[in-house]
Amino acid sequence: MQISRQEAEIILKRTFKLDRFYDEQWLAIEKILAGERVLLIEKTGFGKSLCFQFPALIFPGITVIFSPLIALMRDQVAKLDALGIPARCINSEQEIFENDRIIDDAKAGRLKILYIAPERQENTGWIEATRQLNLSMVVVDEAHCISVWGHDFRPAFRRIINLVKMLPRHLPVLATTATATRKVEADIATQMGGNLTILRGNLMRENFRLFVIKVESEDDKMIWLGQNLNKLPGSGILYTGTRVNTEIYSRWFEFLNIPSIGYNAGLDPASRIAIERGLMNNKWKCVISTNALGMGIDKPDIRFIIHTQTPQSPVHYYQEIGRAGRDGQPAYIILFYNPRDRDLPEAFIEGGRPAIKKYEKVIEAIRNELLGERDLMRRTNLKQTQIRVITADLSEQKIIRQVTSGKSKKYEYITGAPKLNTRAFEELRELKRADLEQMIGYVETTISRMKYLCDFLGDTDQREFRNCDNTGLRKLDVISDPEWTGKLENYRENYFPELQVETKRSRLVNGVAASYYGVSNVGAAIHRCKYDNGGDFPDFLVGLTLKAYRKKFGQEKFDLILYVPPTKSGDLVKNFAETIARILKFPLSNGLKKARDTHEQKIYENSCLKADNVKDAFIFERPEMISGKKILLMDDIFDSGATIKEIGKYLTGLGAETIAPLVIARTVGGDVV
Repeated sequence: MQISRQEAEIILKRTFKLDRFYDEQWLAIEKILAGERVLLIEKTGFGKSLCFQFPALIFPGITVIFSPLIALMRDQVAKLDALGIPARCINSEQEIFENDRIIDDAKAGRLKILYIAPERQENTGWIEATRQLNLSMVVVDEAHCISVWGHDFRPAFRRIINLVKMLPRHLPVLATTATATRKVEADIATQMGGNLTILRGNLMRENFRLFVIKVESEDDKMIWLGQNLNKLPGSGILYTGTRVNTEIYSRWFEFLNIPSIGYNAGLDPASRIAIERGLMNNKWKCVISTNALGMGIDKPDIRFIIHTQTPQSPVHYYQEIGRAGRDGQPAYIILFYNPRDRDLPEAFIEGGRPAIKKYEKVIEAIRNELLGERDLMRRTNLKQTQIRVITADLSEQKIIRQVTSGKSKKYEYITGAPKLNTRAFEELRELKRADLEQMIGYVETTISRMKYLCDFLGDTDQREFRNCDNTGLRKLDVISDPEWTGKLENYRENYFPELQVETKRSRLVNGVAASYYGVSNVGAAIHRCKYDNGGDFPDFLVGLTLKAYRKKFGQEKFDLILYVPPTKSGDLVKNFAETIARILKFPLSNGLKKARDTHEQKIYENSCLKADNVKDAFIFERPEMISGKKILLMDDIFDSGATIKEIGKYLTGLGAETIAPLVIARTVGGDVV
C-alpha cells in the first residue's frame, strides 16, 4: 500500500492529533505499508505503538497485536476508542462471554485493532477465529519475550512464531521491543525468518539522573526513603523484590503519612485497575510494586523510579527505569545496593531454568502415566512455576506432548522421544549469571552509568553523558540518626502482618502475625527456641503478639483458645498459648490433636503437597465444645496457610462460629511478582 509522508501526516493530525512522525517512525511505517517484516528496537517512550496503530488504521482489515501486558492493552484500547478507532482486547481477566463477543466483532469486521495475550493461542475458540479474520497485519509487542536469551522469555511467544511462519510473505509483521541485546536481536531475526528489516534506534535517555546508594541493611533503605521521598519531584514507582516488601514499604510510608499504595500480581483485577488509574492521576507519591507494574503504563510524567532490590540484569533495569521521564523532563533513577541483595536475583536465575535433575524427575513421572499439572506437582514436589517451565521445554523438544483426557489436559511421553538436550539450558543459566555480574558492574562502575547500560544493550552511540553520580552529580548517602532509628523501631513494633485466610468453605476470618520471620529479631528468637534448645519463647514475643492481637481484634472476646498441635517442636506453642490465654483471661483447650502423623511443611515445595500433608489430619477430642464458639487459633509460624485453613475447615464442620488465627511470625518467602 503506497501513501506519501505528507498524506500520512494529514491523517495523523486528523486522527491522532499529532503534527508529524519522527523520521525513525516514518521509516518503520513506510516498510510496514510496503508489506515488509520489521524488528523495531527503540527506547521506551519513543512511540513504537504509533508504528503499528497508524498502519492498522490505513489497512483494510484487522491488525492483531500480541502483548503480554494487560495494563497496556487496557490503556491503549481506551485511547484508541477515544480517537474513534474501534479496538478491543482479549485477556484472562475478562469474562468468557465478553471475550467471545469481541471475537465475534473481529470476525464481523467491526474492529480495526485487536490486542490479545499470547497464551490465548491455546484457546480453541481463538484458533478457529483466526481462520475467519480479514487479517492485514500481525504485531508482536515486547518481542524480546520470543527469545530464550531475552530477560522475560515466555514459551507462549514461541507459538506466535508458528503463526508468523504460516502467514503469506506479503502480509506485514512488526516486532517491537526496547530491550534487545545483539544476541536477542539475532535470535528474534532467525525465528521470524528471512527478509527481516532490523531498525535499531538510540537508547540513550539524556533526561535521566542516575544514582546508586550503597547500604548495609534494609534499615538503611527505609531510613533514606523516609527522609527523602517527599523531597523528590512529582510521583513515581518504587520497585521491590517480593510481594511482602510491597506491603512492608507501603505500611512504612503510611506510618510516615506519605501517600502510597502497594501493587503486585496477587491483587484482583479490579484493584489493579484502580491502582493503575490512581497512578495516572497522581493519587499517591509513589506506587510500591514488584515488577508486575509498569510495562504498558503510558504515563509521561513519572518523575522517579527507585529500586530497593538489585535487578537480575542491566536489561531488566533498563526496561523498568525506561518508564520514567517519557515527557523529556528530568527523572530521578535511584538504585539501592547491599551486597547481600544478590541472593534474590540468584534465586530467580536458578528458578528460571530449574536444575536438570528436576527435568529428569518430570520425564520419569510422565513416562509411566498420563499426568496433569497438579498430578505432576504431587509426583515431583516441584513448584507450579517450575512445572510450567519444564513442560514447555519438554514439549518444545518433542519429549512430551499435551493431550486431552476426558475434560482435562494431561501430558504424555512420546514413544521414541529424543534425549533431553541440556546444553541450551546450561548455556542460558551461565549467560544469566554473567548478566547479573554485569548488573553488579553497573553498581561498581566509575564511568557514565547511562553509557554503561547502553553499551550492554548494543547502542554504539559515542556521546558523552554527565547525568549520573559518576559524572558530576552529587553522590547520595544514607545519614542515620537516633531520631530515624527510633521511628523505624516504633514502626516495626506497631506493624503487624495480616494473615489472609478467609475462604467460602470455612468460618475462618483473616488473622494477624506479630511480625515477619525474616525482617527483625523475631525469626532469630523463634529459631533459637525451636532448633537450638533455647527454651520457651521469650517474653518479648509474648508482648509483641499481644500488641498484634489488640491491634487486629481490639477488645473482642473469644470463647476458646486452641493451638496447632506440633510436628517436632514439643510444647513450645502449647506453653506460649497458655501464657496468652492467662493474660487475656480466655479459656484454653488442649483438645486439638493430630489424627495421624504429618511431616514438617517446610519439606514441601508446592501448595498441593502442603495441603495433602495436613488434609484430614486433625481431630478434637470433645467436638461438642466447639459448636457456636468464637475460637482464637494460635501457632508459631505461618507460611503457606495450609495448616490453618485445614483446621479452620474442620472446626467449621464442628459448628464453630468464628476461627481467628494469631501467630508469632509470618514467613517472608513466597510469590515475587
